[in-house]
Amino acid sequence: MEPVSTIRVATTADAPGLAELAAATFELACPPQTTAAAVEAFLRDVLGEGNFVTYLADPDRLLLVAEVGHTLLGYTMVNFGDPTDPDVSAAIAIRPTAEVSKCYVRAGNHGGGLAAALMAATLHVARERGAVGAWLGVNELNARAIRFYEKQGFTRVGRKTFLLGGVLENDYVLERPL
Repeated sequence: MEPVSTIRVATTADAPGLAELAAATFELACPPQTTAAAVEAFLRDVLGEGNFVTYLADPDRLLLVAEVGHTLLGYTMVNFGDPTDPDVSAAIAIRPTAEVSKCYVRAGNHGGGLAAALMAATLHVARERGAVGAWLGVNELNARAIRFYEKQGFTRVGRKTFLLGGVLENDYVLERPL
């Protein structure tokens, strides 16, 4: 029998664990051609411990973690407010909105329902904060993630680009009502 995981709002004490979890999961979402150097740079510049301290202190963001004991198994980050990317702003139709900016679960925990529970909790807190819609960007080559998000009620509404390691990647913009 699998141990029961807890889903809770992250605190600043979680910053080191979030950075470790990001290092263990970020590459799973990258396009196949992404170089190790690009992954390393993104982890350092965007998903390092200091970045998580900043994210956790930002009142317009909320991070949730899924854990068993003291081991973080997954996390999400929600950004509140209107999107600043013009392609996203033009694509989404439901406002006020929240961006599901990060949704990662350790590879060993894929397929067991943890990601779905984490996403459900994330959408619940977004709704509690006043969002009536949620959106996210997902690399167009990440078929596993696209299937997961579609199962969670998201539909494709547009496209945007994402700079990773100096390469402009193509993302789909997905949206769903809350």
